[in-house]
Amino acid sequence: MINIDNFIKENITLRPVSMFAADIKAHEEQLFQAIKGRSVLVIGGAGSIGSSYIRALLPFEPSKLVVIDLSENGLAELTRDLRSTYGMYVPEEYRTYTLNFADPIFERIFREEKGFDIVANFSAHKHVRSEKDRYSVQALMENNVIKAKRLLDLLAEYPPEHFFCVSTDKAANPVNIMGASKRIMEDMIMSYTSKFKITTARFANVAFSNGSLLAGFVDRIMKKQPLAAPNDVRRYFVSPEESGQICMLACMLGRNGEIFFPKLGEEKMITFSSICDRFLETLGYEKKECASDNEAKKFAAEMPEDSKVYPVVYFKSDTTGEKDYEEFYVPGEKLDMTRFYSLGVIEGIEQRSIEELNRFFEDLESIFHKTDFSKSEVVSAIKRFLPNFEHIEKGKNLDQKM
Repeated sequence: MINIDNFIKENITLRPVSMFAADIKAHEEQLFQAIKGRSVLVIGGAGSIGSSYIRALLPFEPSKLVVIDLSENGLAELTRDLRSTYGMYVPEEYRTYTLNFADPIFERIFREEKGFDIVANFSAHKHVRSEKDRYSVQALMENNVIKAKRLLDLLAEYPPEHFFCVSTDKAANPVNIMGASKRIMEDMIMSYTSKFKITTARFANVAFSNGSLLAGFVDRIMKKQPLAAPNDVRRYFVSPEESGQICMLACMLGRNGEIFFPKLGEEKMITFSSICDRFLETLGYEKKECASDNEAKKFAAEMPEDSKVYPVVYFKSDTTGEKDYEEFYVPGEKLDMTRFYSLGVIEGIEQRSIEELNRFFEDLESIFHKTDFSKSEVVSAIKRFLPNFEHIEKGKNLDQKM
């Protein structure tokens, strides 16, 4: 199997060194001043971005690190990885807990610890495939918005010096409910900036992150199953390492109420099918494009062990919530493109009133309390809060495809 880190650098980002290395070096003293000796809480810290954030933060020597995640296995692997990495600083007070940040036990931990200096929340539904039916939509909105508001209220009891909550490039002109939920989350956290310092970041797809299509390529190869990818969808990509560094820089160096994004031009966008081509080529395979899923599955099942030809299915995107390309900001947002080498900053975000937010939450709650609500009702409620939300409904979701 190939070295995934090297593959990402050589075939996807085309960057041998992290694009944020210069910014980290330039602000090294400021980062040490902000992090060294501080207590840190990371929610969703076992995932791809959360764990990368932890690795970006630890060199600056916090005194305490508490990590919360629903994945017990993920936390075990995070700990093994940190403990097994040469030169990795791990604070003496390091603890992990398998629980949901909305659980009463989490509130107990937070209050008995009397808060933390640095808090970062990576717990979120982040895949477009999260949107399927009314049940999945309720779960998505509960996690990304409603529970996140309860977290903000809890943090206000012991305000942190820095609070970071991850967003997505899909929050700019969203066409799916996941992206819209993150746009609403941005509006919501900005309404708390009078209580403590808050920053967020919109960033690109994280190459080979947990659950992503690219990570699925590795599993498909291991199981000798065909690869499938859209050939008309272009995306920005960052490496897992870069994803954590974006969040660390935004959290520690951002000013209250700012949104960060990587400076990536349109020429940096790439299609999934072209990545698939390079992936197979690196493994020494020639691709066989199949006309259907069944043809590809049959070829994979029958191909000899030493086959140098591998089946793929490339297709036009036809599922709900996908658009041809992503963007990091929209017209009317005030940008600062000079403060950092590789990060742009959206500043001066217009705050929504608490009354507007409360009306939206009441609207959602009234829908979810019905015994039989529809997905379209949730979309309508979001449109009332985000008038420019243009939901792309195609009647098909990613769970219906390979």
